[in-house]
Amino acid sequence: MLSFRIEETDAGELGRWADSLGVDRSELLRDAVRRHLALLASERDIEAWAAGPLAPGEQSLGDSADWGPAEDWADWADASG
Repeated sequence: MLSFRIEETDAGELGRWADSLGVDRSELLRDAVRRHLALLASERDIEAWAAGPLAPGEQSLGDSADWGPAEDWADWADASG
């Protein structure tokens, strides 16, 4: 359980949003914290990805992009007769 103080104007806005969304303030705050933590984690993932090179196994799929599009055999459907 957490307890913290916020500005009175923010508390009022929080209450108005909770009322308009039909949820209680605690649920709105839990969702906001969860979303913010996910954002922070994704930013850390981006930094880690940018700092570390891909392993050879991870790079192998990049080679297939050079092959170009797969052939379209749809026009062969009536070739048998």
